[in-house]
Amino acid sequence: MEKFNMKLDEKGTPKYIQLYRNIKSIIESQRLKPSEKLPPLRDISSYLSINISTAVKAYELLEKEKYIYKKAGSGCYVYPHSKEDDSLEKYIRFDLANPKSTIFPIEKFKKAVEIAMQNEGSSLFDYQEGLGYEPLRECICSYIEKEGINSEKDKIQIISGAQQGINIIVNSMLSYGDVIFIEEPSYPGAIEVFKEHGIKVVGIPLLDDGIDIGLLKIKAEKFRPSFIYTMPNYHNPTGISYTEKKKKDLIKIAKEYDFMIIEDDYMSDFDFSKKNHIPIRAYDLDDRVIYLKSFSKILMPGLRIGFMEMPQFVRNIASKVKYNMDISTSSFTQLALYYYMKYYNWDEHLRLVEHIYKNRFDKALYFIENNFRGLVNWRTPCGGINFFFSMPKDFSSIELKEFLEKKNIKILEGTLFYSTIKSENEFRISIAHMEEEEIAHNLELLKKSLEDFLSDEKNKMKYKIPNLS
Repeated sequence: MEKFNMKLDEKGTPKYIQLYRNIKSIIESQRLKPSEKLPPLRDISSYLSINISTAVKAYELLEKEKYIYKKAGSGCYVYPHSKEDDSLEKYIRFDLANPKSTIFPIEKFKKAVEIAMQNEGSSLFDYQEGLGYEPLRECICSYIEKEGINSEKDKIQIISGAQQGINIIVNSMLSYGDVIFIEEPSYPGAIEVFKEHGIKVVGIPLLDDGIDIGLLKIKAEKFRPSFIYTMPNYHNPTGISYTEKKKKDLIKIAKEYDFMIIEDDYMSDFDFSKKNHIPIRAYDLDDRVIYLKSFSKILMPGLRIGFMEMPQFVRNIASKVKYNMDISTSSFTQLALYYYMKYYNWDEHLRLVEHIYKNRFDKALYFIENNFRGLVNWRTPCGGINFFFSMPKDFSSIELKEFLEKKNIKILEGTLFYSTIKSENEFRISIAHMEEEEIAHNLELLKKSLEDFLSDEKNKMKYKIPNLS
């Protein structure tokens, strides 16, 4: 911990930024070596007498900037290459779930920023009220009404992305030892936050039409959870969507066993396959759902903005926690988004982005269905940007990842998406970071590399998981 002996007393600068800058400096000066482990979040927050959410945000920023990386169930480590190393550019990036900025209307957004600056002047850089810029919240209410969600501006909290929303809920409504259910597999960022805060995570298997309702009822009777965390539309990592019946069943069970639902929605705006993609929140008549919405896949991930739609009884405590984290989400970003939504036909924007995503998804799905059969298995996704594969049970995706990196291809191993170490034969790819014309070529290279990994007798023996039974 001696390396982290620092003062976070710079006035006017959020503490998570100060912590980020200090750790960045430690890494760049090589006082922390490549692949060296960082202190756990709870340890560093205790050592520096800061809120754990401050440490979470600093680590998230360091990870985003490629100074550190996470290992599931192990912690955070210094990247084995320097920030300036451009070697990552040579890789085919099936591991990245953030889209390239080329699909977004940069010029129109620049004009929206200019309008905001002309109309708002210096107030563009002031802090906004606790819930966020009121006209933007009103705009969001109109936006989600088209998704079947009837809300009001005082139920909307502007946040700096869905990840912050998860942190707000954990810090405002959950305590050490509380139980939360998740789908398995599930989003690694959420699993990490729950575990860092000492929340007991219980996984419920995900079927092709949604969560296993029968097992959910059995587990609910046994554990009496406080929450369930779910991504019911274009789920990450599988891409499946719940049926309407499953969504309504989940609401019913939440009421029966008195728990709440965190719905994480990043892409339900888009219609990939003419199947139900209405948010669970649209079926909620009993204030059971806290709805998280990120704009990262809709309007440029770098904006770091989203919102929570929540029951009134959640609002006050959640807003206080949000204020303690960063006072408010950037006013500049909030107002720029508002003026873009107001002057540049938001519905038309969504349809244009939907067209791009759908073309990419269709091209990837067509290639996979016609070229990957007999090689690996997968869940057929309803849409989105992700595909989740399983190899024969005796093979490890961790070893596959290392094998593919030698061929300049990056994937994510399946163990990241589980609350316990299991399903070592699964892996996820994402097409989000690829241009449409690159997809078939990149998938062909992945296919050939998979064939090398699976069919070569020498590789089979080398990478086979030992049978300990």
